[in-house]
Amino acid sequence: MYDPSQQQSDQWRKDPDNWVWGLFYYNKNDPRLFPPKRLEWMGFTINFANPYSIFVAMMAFVLLAFAICKF
Repeated sequence: MYDPSQQQSDQWRKDPDNWVWGLFYYNKNDPRLFPPKRLEWMGFTINFANPYSIFVAMMAFVLLAFAICKF
């Protein structure tokens, strides 16, 4: 798994061109599935440029919806 340097990670996170409408992280150069949000203390977000991260997020949503409907 690729782990960018702290400097590279900060550069990607702070670059406004990597944020669609300021909300959605979209960076084809970043292979991470869940990079940190713009404000790191807020947790992680989905890299919408990575199809695997979208798949994982959708599967988590489906499993959560199934679990809620099951109970």
